[in-house]
Amino acid sequence: QVQLVESGGGLVQAGGSLSLSCAASGRTFSSYYMGWFRQAPGKERVFVASIIRSAARPSYADSVKGRFTISRDNAKNTVYLQMNSLKPEDTAVYYCAADTVPLTTRRGYWGQGTQVTVSS
Repeated sequence: QVQLVESGGGLVQAGGSLSLSCAASGRTFSSYYMGWFRQAPGKERVFVASIIRSAARPSYADSVKGRFTISRDNAKNTVYLQMNSLKPEDTAVYYCAADTVPLTTRRGYWGQGTQVTVSS
């Protein structure tokens, strides 16, 4: 079983930056797809970014391309999401996800979420 714990959320002004971390335990971290989803109030959980087990081919939602960067440190069992040029529309609860297959909202392991609030 895999356990995920997010950290790094908070309040930031538009144009600012935040860095999220997700610490994983259990199984073999390096063998999992890792990524981030987010859910804004009244909306469905949506994909943000992911990185495959080899740490190659990161993927991003169009809404965050050029602003967010996903990375992973297998030695530390941690995945990161660096968020720059934040916009109010980025306000959401951000969830870390892990799976043995490409990530979807329908399966896999999930963290508890961390709140990101971007003020105008």
